[in-house]
Amino acid sequence: MAGQLSAGDVDVLVSAAVAAPSMHNTQPWRFEVDGRVVDVYLDGSRTLPAEDPTGRAMRIAAGAATFNLRCAAETLGYGAWFGLAPYPDDEPDLLARIVLEPTAARDDELLDLARYIPYRHTDREPSDAVPIAENVRVALMRAAHTEGAELTWLGDADLRIVYDLIVDTDLREVHEWRRRAEREHWVGGERPVDGVPSAALGPRSTGYPSAVRDLGTKPADRLRAERRFEQHPDLAVLSTEFDEPADHVTAGAALERVLLTATRAGVSASFLNQPLEYDDLRRKVQRRTGRPGHAHMIIRFGHDRPHGTTARRPVADFLKSAGPVSGGG
Repeated sequence: MAGQLSAGDVDVLVSAAVAAPSMHNTQPWRFEVDGRVVDVYLDGSRTLPAEDPTGRAMRIAAGAATFNLRCAAETLGYGAWFGLAPYPDDEPDLLARIVLEPTAARDDELLDLARYIPYRHTDREPSDAVPIAENVRVALMRAAHTEGAELTWLGDADLRIVYDLIVDTDLREVHEWRRRAEREHWVGGERPVDGVPSAALGPRSTGYPSAVRDLGTKPADRLRAERRFEQHPDLAVLSTEFDEPADHVTAGAALERVLLTATRAGVSASFLNQPLEYDDLRRKVQRRTGRPGHAHMIIRFGHDRPHGTTARRPVADFLKSAGPVSGGG
């Protein structure tokens, strides 16, 4: 049918989109396809009201999914025009509208990054002591800037402050049972379709605080093997100038471009975002960048090792009913 995406194309697009990272792998997206228009919605049934009460992390995840969808569109010969949070008052759960049109003008960078979507993963293993090469650091900064965000590398003095903020976060959580209960709902065990399985938690750190966030909540997960993590991790803060819903989506797109660029360079990533879950600590993180703006992610980069990705739900689970989708290839 003219003007319609085929079922095969929809499968390619949504499969790529949902490979994006999300907090605790909640996969908080729904997609509505109408002709060649793809709308990206938040899935309100997959919120984290204790750890993400404002929905900022969900919007970042939606931005990352949107970026993957744009990359996948290039592999199908489509150009993508998009708007972020187009109707914040009337449709707050609609976070991106993407219009796809056949085009001969290819975005070679998106086309190349699409190849790395299946290989991106969160790496919670210790890294070696070799710093990230300067040309890779610059490439990651450029990737963030291309999507309208800023990636700032932290020095050793900043690292000590971030570690202090992690301790502060952990002390606050001692009395916040809702946060612990929420994490236990999504983390640990087999997790065949969503959440973070025990197998993806990585080892426990022999030191504290550490370069890795220990998400383990279940008794068995607290008995994982211990490893020594790097003393001087390569950390960077991803931030945007403003802090509106559209900026959160922007941050997510920038995050995914950074992560795919890193994957292509043989660099993996994990996150130390726990201080960002408290507004006052989040402001302190941003101050370490020496720039105005709003911090969205604290990213630890290391040298990649082969690793499995966490599971995703079937594509059909993410699709809202809308206009017809053609069955042809």
